[in-house]
Amino acid sequence: MIELRPFDQLGSDNHGWLNAKHHFSFASYYDPNRMNWGRLLVWNDNIIAPNSGFPSHPHKDMEIITYVSEGAITHQDNLGNRGRTVAGDVQVMSAGTGIAHSEYNLEPGVTKTFQIWIQPDQAGMPPSWGTRPFPKGVSAGRFVTLASGLEGDVDALPIRCNARLVAATLQEGQSARYAIDPLRLAYLVVAKGSIKLNDKILKEGDGAAVRDESLLDFNALEHSEVVMVDIA
Repeated sequence: MIELRPFDQLGSDNHGWLNAKHHFSFASYYDPNRMNWGRLLVWNDNIIAPNSGFPSHPHKDMEIITYVSEGAITHQDNLGNRGRTVAGDVQVMSAGTGIAHSEYNLEPGVTKTFQIWIQPDQAGMPPSWGTRPFPKGVSAGRFVTLASGLEGDVDALPIRCNARLVAATLQEGQSARYAIDPLRLAYLVVAKGSIKLNDKILKEGDGAAVRDESLLDFNALEHSEVVMVDIA
């Protein structure tokens, strides 16, 4: 089953400095049919204006992944961590027993991010934060694991849950395949371009909730970028 979540049907909040689309119920957007997808609770598509962002605020017991598709995001937290994550890279914040952080776009242009929240397998762990630069072009024509809590994904940023975040960049006419255990779930968003997923067409910004599938075939209808969470 592949259920499309068209971009123009997502929840939205526009605060001027932040234009956000919500794939699941979040803040003022509430839809009882879109509360979560397994342990995946939040997928926000954020456009952040230059020299603006989220002032310091707390989180607890949540795995928070930020995927940057354009621009860069600068993080600072009460553990003393500070870092800048650029387009194509990810940062992971394991909130654990509690962490307060800020995220700002200090760039001259807009920054576009996906912010993804996943319930951890275990609550009450020490908080942590990390980011990692991935070689440019590493996801060209294939899915690459960027963050994972699964055994064997040694090159990915660690998360504390039975899930992985993957991404692929496809040129027009190029295809990629992703095998998934049919007992697992997946949620994906087209960050750029448009694709054919099995027999479904997805445009930029569209999401798709996947279950009871064993093989996902992605065919790029134009230069495209796809980000996906594979989760128990």
